[in-house]
Amino acid sequence: MDEVLELAKDGMEEAIERLRKSLTKVRTGRANPAMLDGVRVDNYGSMMPLNQVSTVSVGDARLLVVKPWDRNMVGPIEKAINAQNLGLNPQSDGTVIRLAIPPLTEERRKGLVKQVKENTEEAKVAIRGTRRESNEELKELEKKGKISEDDLKKALEKVQEVHDKFIAQVDEITKKKEAEVMEV
Repeated sequence: MDEVLELAKDGMEEAIERLRKSLTKVRTGRANPAMLDGVRVDNYGSMMPLNQVSTVSVGDARLLVVKPWDRNMVGPIEKAINAQNLGLNPQSDGTVIRLAIPPLTEERRKGLVKQVKENTEEAKVAIRGTRRESNEELKELEKKGKISEDDLKKALEKVQEVHDKFIAQVDEITKKKEAEVMEV
């Protein structure tokens, strides 16, 4: 019974982590190195993540600075960033690439909030799915006679408590991200 509860918590924590990871890719008006996580660069014939061929840092609130470890990588890095269609225009001086983050329009902000809500709904669905699986496992244990009806009822209540806690956590993360996106 405790094992089922632990598995439920693990599954729900995974959903929260996926949500956090997907929300880092949602662009706010601020510079964030995670925006470039999906960029892969052609490094002498093999495709590598940007962070394995350069250092990505935040210059200021609206500027990302990419410093390649090899000067010959400036061109391929610029091409890779442009190919990602991130809405960023790389500016290079031959050694460092600067990415100015343009301010978001009101329409774009609303679109990003919609994207945040979609990510949130995916996380909630995953959490509900984990709850359903846990409840089914507990009912199966009760059918096999491994736990009593009272234990089943208590365990189902515990699963529901854990579910509610994680849903509240998802709502809190979403509220913060929406506020961040809508901030001018």
